[in-house]
Amino acid sequence: MNQKIDPKELKVLADILALVLEDQPGQSANALETIKKRAKKDTITGGALKNLFKNIANNPPSSNSANNAQYKNQSDSLELTRARSHISNLTRNITQLDIVIRDLRRQNETLKSELLLTQRSRAELQTELHAQSDKFPFKTATIIVSILCGLFFGIAGTSVFNSAMYQPYQPDNTTYLH
Repeated sequence: MNQKIDPKELKVLADILALVLEDQPGQSANALETIKKRAKKDTITGGALKNLFKNIANNPPSSNSANNAQYKNQSDSLELTRARSHISNLTRNITQLDIVIRDLRRQNETLKSELLLTQRSRAELQTELHAQSDKFPFKTATIIVSILCGLFFGIAGTSVFNSAMYQPYQPDNTTYLH
């Protein structure tokens, strides 16, 4: 029973206890599920946990407390450095995404204004076309009548021209009178 306590096992035990003793509703059930997952991940059995408790009860870690504190401070400072770098990366990403969102909003506003101008010009053109069609309501009928009148006048003019210019040859019938 005089085995040394592994700092990794001690950290796992502390994590487990912290999760189980949370005050938030539903947190203990989640903690138990987390305990099961961590135990499977770290291959810790119930017997190993029991032995760890017995070992801590029989051998409290007092002689190595300075080494453990130094190890803990080093690991905490390393975690803190990692967390700060992660936070700075996330902040940088958020800033870049914010810039992209602002650009997209500006582009969206520009496209909306262009769409509005296009819709207005379309409405003006439709109004103008409607006004022009109102000026000549019988435009197609007028064109058809004009074409028919032109055709009739052409035929009549050709008949008049042919009858005036081309006289049929009439033989001299005076010879038949004697």
